[in-house]
Amino acid sequence: MSEQMRAVEISKPGGPEVLQLTNRPMPVPGHGQVVIKVAYAGVNRPDALQRAGAYDPPPGASDLPGLECSGEVVAVGPGVDSLARGDMVCALLPGGGYAEYVATPAAHCLPVPQGMGLREAACLPETFFTVWSNVFSRGGLKAGERFLVHGGSSGIGTTAIQLANAFGARVFTTAGSDEKCQACLDLGAERAINYRSEDFVKILRAEGGADLILDMVGGDYIPRNIKALADDGRLVQIAFLQGPVVELNFALMMVRRLTITGSTLRPQSDLAKAQIAQDLLEAVWPLIEAGRIAPVMDSEFDLADAAAAHARMESSGHIGKIVLRVG
Repeated sequence: MSEQMRAVEISKPGGPEVLQLTNRPMPVPGHGQVVIKVAYAGVNRPDALQRAGAYDPPPGASDLPGLECSGEVVAVGPGVDSLARGDMVCALLPGGGYAEYVATPAAHCLPVPQGMGLREAACLPETFFTVWSNVFSRGGLKAGERFLVHGGSSGIGTTAIQLANAFGARVFTTAGSDEKCQACLDLGAERAINYRSEDFVKILRAEGGADLILDMVGGDYIPRNIKALADDGRLVQIAFLQGPVVELNFALMMVRRLTITGSTLRPQSDLAKAQIAQDLLEAVWPLIEAGRIAPVMDSEFDLADAAAAHARMESSGHIGKIVLRVG
């Protein structure tokens, strides 16, 4: 391994054009960490928020963007006995994925599923950790329940549809075009609602209300979500594309026994993320290896073209995941 590596850094807060190729020192694994030679890195909304100056990395994390990758373990730090050099993994990262090498806790790595390539494996960690922890652990989704996920054609949405369907829930989703709605139906959604021409509140109320809603839109969707929930329903908020501040009548929450919760993944403790990884390995990896669930791939860009990848993501024209080819 050379002492320097190629990486993409955020030269200053701004649009996609501020992502610039640079050289950085190679990372060294700390206690409990491994260094991965990156084959592919996933591109996610939090990367764009960080690039815009709206999402600082947690203390001690790399300032480089990139929250997931796939590749080969090339160095193992003290205290690691679960992985060895040469292991092929995909990993949730605290940052630093837009680079040829990255350090991350060994407990946040998962084996590349049998039969899956590194390109697809790079798309698993961020969305699968997020969906599992919010829909199943926090949201408590059960078989037979009515589940509404907004943004069904996004990386989070396509993952949530497949997982909820695999575990026996009735899946409803929103998307912004007929093409995107069809993609959601193909993944197992019972009903895909084009939010440009249909009212998801009216449709869900006619079905008896949603038992669980996963939302990353926020803004005026929050009071509409409350109306769309069934009695004893749960709303899990994971992002705010339309803003976090709204006026809300909390009397409805009391009278109808609703639960409003939410989380972000990146600031959680290493131990919490390790537990999610273990849950995924036991409950979800067998479904992936059986071919029942797979990431939906949109497009691939070279590491040097990270700006174009961000522009693609922010156009909202994509269906599924965008990756950077690194190795």
